Amino acid sequence: MPDWLPAFANGGRAFVAIGAVAVFWIVSEWPNGAGAITWTAIGVLLFAPRADLAYARTVSFMVGNIFAAACAATAAFALLPQVETFAGFSMVIGLFLVPLGAFMAQPWQNAFFTAMAANFVPLLAPTNQMTYNTLQFYNTALSIVVGGGVAALSYRLLPPLSPSFRTRRLLASTLRDLRRLATGAQRPREDWQGRMFSRLAVLPDEAEPLQRGQLVAALSVGTEIIHLRRVVPRLGLGAELHSALADFARPDIAAATIRFAELDQRLAALPDSGLPTAPSLRARGRLLSIRDALIQHRDYFDAGASA
Repeated sequence: MPDWLPAFANGGRAFVAIGAVAVFWIVSEWPNGAGAITWTAIGVLLFAPRADLAYARTVSFMVGNIFAAACAATAAFALLPQVETFAGFSMVIGLFLVPLGAFMAQPWQNAFFTAMAANFVPLLAPTNQMTYNTLQFYNTALSIVVGGGVAALSYRLLPPLSPSFRTRRLLASTLRDLRRLATGAQRPREDWQGRMFSRLAVLPDEAEPLQRGQLVAALSVGTEIIHLRRVVPRLGLGAELHSALADFARPDIAAATIRFAELDQRLAALPDSGLPTAPSLRARGRLLSIRDALIQHRDYFDAGASA
């Protein structure tokens, strides 16, 4: 999980919204209170991952339910009483479902048409011996609309975390993980990269290019540190690497940059001592990558991002 706080915020919103509808159901003794709870839960769970778009999508979904109720009422009380055969029943159903299915397949107002197409048949509730109970129909329709309305209101009263706040938290948690990695925390390369890729995937679209660059730089630095921890001690320079990483984790980026440069010089002198050349060259390349990242994003690595 890249960041637990948005998940906890979504869970708290769902608890408050569903609890409020449950209390209303108990107090009012509304026969369709359970249906309102169901549709409230659908709204606060289905659109929560949309973050800033959740409120607009939920409102669109609720409006779609209102139109679905109107279409179902038209079919139930105006059209179906006029037909007696299965062919006629199929034509009435197809009159609504075919165009709704076509509209649902295009990206424009997807939530609106999805609500209409998905809830038309449950609202109509066709049976082999059709019954026309207007009170039951409008109670069911009202529970769907009320549930969607409460879900939309919950996003307005308890809005999702802002994109800038989520971005700062992702950058701060990444920097903490990177410093723990520098202090000696053992982490496989695949685990580190998977964690970083998940954070890049959930980075808000509103994040600035500089913030994206900082996250990518942290990914690169962490990967290089993992490789250096395996290679440099074999070349007899483990103490020098440890000192440089200690300055990085403190953080003292200026001192860490100097120590990485000194370590690079020591590695450059290794071929003269008869040690293998290829490992030292690869280690120098990784050191160069780290130094470039520290110089380019010094403010981020030196101070971090406030959560």
